[in-house]
Amino acid sequence: MKTGLDGKVAIVCAASEGLGRAAAETLAAEGCRLAICSRRQDAIDAAAADIRDRYRTDVLSLQADLRDAAQIKRLVSATVEKFGGLDIMVTNVGGPKPGTFETLTDDEWIEAVELLLMSAVRLTREAIPHMRRRGAGRIIHITSVAVKQPVAGLMLSNAIRAAVVGFSKTLSKELARENITVNCVAPGYTRTARVVKLNEATAQREGNPVEEVERRLIANIPMGRLGEPGELAGLIAYLASDQAAYITGSVIQVDGGSVAGLF
Repeated sequence: MKTGLDGKVAIVCAASEGLGRAAAETLAAEGCRLAICSRRQDAIDAAAADIRDRYRTDVLSLQADLRDAAQIKRLVSATVEKFGGLDIMVTNVGGPKPGTFETLTDDEWIEAVELLLMSAVRLTREAIPHMRRRGAGRIIHITSVAVKQPVAGLMLSNAIRAAVVGFSKTLSKELARENITVNCVAPGYTRTARVVKLNEATAQREGNPVEEVERRLIANIPMGRLGEPGELAGLIAYLASDQAAYITGSVIQVDGGSVAGLF
């Protein structure tokens, strides 16, 4: 399949590890030029050096805290200054604090809104003018399977990632005639550092071994295993490609069949 991604410019957020790193590598393998960011400069520089070496493509690495509007502006402007434009935006952040309703404070709710929702809003706002100049663009938000089937103990993620979907669906209609697509991908339980930390927190809360928590988790996945980051990254590359020009406003889960609902 010809993706049409060779030479395109992509920003991939939170790309030093996990889902963001896998997305960056898959886009690099298709010939994209990349800007990648992380809150830690040393980690994102190391990721960039590895991607350059393995895929022979140009990679700009930047430190950015995506809760900060000024740092988002700097990320996008530096990307456009280096590469001359922007075609693809992949938004991604780490998950918020786990917890139930009664354990969470106003400050924690506000911080989660800044982290999950406002980062996506601001990254999108900065990207759109550059995509308009190109005559097309791809905006892809990495959310979570929680937007289709809430996860116990993840009140903040369940509530606020759903807001990202509402934002994306609405925006997709506003931008459709400009050939700018807006989609969400919803990973299920995937072998990332975030899932490891959640399993450890559950094990500590329950007083069970972490191995028992993972076994119980896998028992609820019809495919009988955790996902791998590259399996989500393949979908992201497809949605970024020329082949996906007529897909917009969608939320697509990659979850091994674990969502029980019909939609």
